[in-house]
Amino acid sequence: MFDLTHRFSETEIDAVYKAIALRRDMRHFRPGRVPEEQLQRLLAAAHCAPSVGFMQPWRFVRVTDAALRRAIHALVEAERIRTAQAIGEREDEFMRLKVEGVLDCAEVLVAALMDGRERHIFGRRTLPEMDLASVACAIQNLWLAARAEGLGMGWVSLFDPDALAKLLGMPPGARPVAVLCLGPVERFYEKPMLEQEGWAQRQPLSELVSENGWPE
Repeated sequence: MFDLTHRFSETEIDAVYKAIALRRDMRHFRPGRVPEEQLQRLLAAAHCAPSVGFMQPWRFVRVTDAALRRAIHALVEAERIRTAQAIGEREDEFMRLKVEGVLDCAEVLVAALMDGRERHIFGRRTLPEMDLASVACAIQNLWLAARAEGLGMGWVSLFDPDALAKLLGMPPGARPVAVLCLGPVERFYEKPMLEQEGWAQRQPLSELVSENGWPE
């Protein structure tokens, strides 16, 4: 018999799984805004994320200056071209994909790793990359909360991190992880966009889970 003491209601459980299943990496946005109180709710959800050693390494930079947004877009576009060249035989196919919505979305946030992370040893002595894992958890929290509230969000990773850090005046040791595009959308993709566009397919879960050892 399962212990149901701490279980959510069926409606609440369904809502959690629904947000997970319907979350999409959005690139297409419509005009509109994100009310300040809503944005603060989403950031508070991000700040509730788990972090190794409770180090809370995430930092969020809200970009409200139009010139700065254009400069970030220029960094993304430059890396988009370099990525296409590195991809090789699928270069043309890649260049036809819409990979960001920096100039179109209501809000741009840059998620970053804080400086001074080396002083945090708890949980990072053998796995220093756990600071990055913690930031990813914060981003996912924000993403799921945004989807539940009907807002689209896209994670853009096409940029030179050193150039973006310089652009935002980050101190030595701090490092940008993601440019997050947030805002109203006309509709959510029925499937992940890259699956919808034929770039890749979701792998079967059965091939990614094994027991007592690495899968054959």
